Amino acid sequence: MTLLTIFVVAVFVVSLVSHRLEGSVLTKPIVFTAAGALSALAPAASLELVLDREAFLRIAELGLVMLLFTDATRIGLRQLAHDESLPLRLLSSGMLLSIALGAVCAMVFFGELGWLEAGILAAILAPTDAGLGQVIVESPHVPPRIRQALNVEAGLNDGLAVPFLMFFIALAASAQDSADFGARLGWLLFEQLGLGAAVGLGIGLAGGWLLGQAQRRNWMAAPMTQLGVVALPLLCLMAAHASTASAFIAAFVAGLATQVGFRTVGRHSVEFTHDWGQLLNCFVFFLFGLLAARAWHELSPLIWLYALASLTLVRMLPVAVALRGTGLGNASVLFVGWFGPRGLASIVLGLVYLEQQAELPGEQTIRLAVIATVLLSIVAHGLSARPFIARYARAVAALPPDAPEHRSGETAG
Repeated sequence: MTLLTIFVVAVFVVSLVSHRLEGSVLTKPIVFTAAGALSALAPAASLELVLDREAFLRIAELGLVMLLFTDATRIGLRQLAHDESLPLRLLSSGMLLSIALGAVCAMVFFGELGWLEAGILAAILAPTDAGLGQVIVESPHVPPRIRQALNVEAGLNDGLAVPFLMFFIALAASAQDSADFGARLGWLLFEQLGLGAAVGLGIGLAGGWLLGQAQRRNWMAAPMTQLGVVALPLLCLMAAHASTASAFIAAFVAGLATQVGFRTVGRHSVEFTHDWGQLLNCFVFFLFGLLAARAWHELSPLIWLYALASLTLVRMLPVAVALRGTGLGNASVLFVGWFGPRGLASIVLGLVYLEQQAELPGEQTIRLAVIATVLLSIVAHGLSARPFIARYARAVAALPPDAPEHRSGETAG
């Protein structure tokens, strides 16, 4: 039995009980990670991982790009503008503090890591996961303002983490030649953020305008409309690779920009993109579960302790600092701080780091810390999502009508 066969069987079994799973604490990432881990119990001869590291990276990238595009199409543009202070706080001071604190904790926990290697680990674990946070984003019991802030943060912080990751790798690989690192960092920011946003804006505006025109002229059949939509994030991925831009930034910006010319993209034409993106993500978590099972005996108590600190202290303290002055209650600050799950984005960035072949002394520690943190996040955030939503909803209901949590912007179309 091959890995692909095991995965297909798992998809079929999960589909049979999918409605029952929706109301439980067992999320799809938990189920497919567990399935991947259990597949490690099969005879070793049947578990030859035919996918090399680059192929695994491409699959993970594709799943994340499709999911980010889908999430962006569900963000109302006017609402985003109205509530921009929350995501901007999380993406600026919140993310910078998270990377800094994550690096400090890494050096404290792992004395063998230098500050550059600690920075690499912190950058890999800085972004939150839009897929693992999907239960939160889709819950009507969470105030729209909080949902949008978490969704926008998860959509953009993976792309924002890439320049930091590449900068730390460049520093570590060329520590003796640091004269032009300022210029290198500027160029990396331009490539990853500037070009990524430009690629996404161009594809989103042009694609959305063409889709809108075709829909108004009644040129498109409904199934082909879905295929037209799914082509846009794929174009972002290909264009980003051709231009060295960030595919993640490009996909998220394209999802926002598509709404300008095709306002119903998030309501009518996103099912195909979302479903296939979910399938790819499940496959990535399945493979991750297999890799985690193989590395299980290497995960020391110190590794697990750092993983716990990464999900709590390293995430929640920067969020509390970033949200000061917003007027949000303690329950909201704790809720936003806790629900910063690490998943697909950290897996992708970890693969990006390994693909660079920097061969740093602390590479093994970085790899194991990423595996432990993502694995702990999949379980902890998955199991706690619905109970914490219910508790948070009761706390929000007790707030006065003019509380900041109840503010909401206009929704776009």
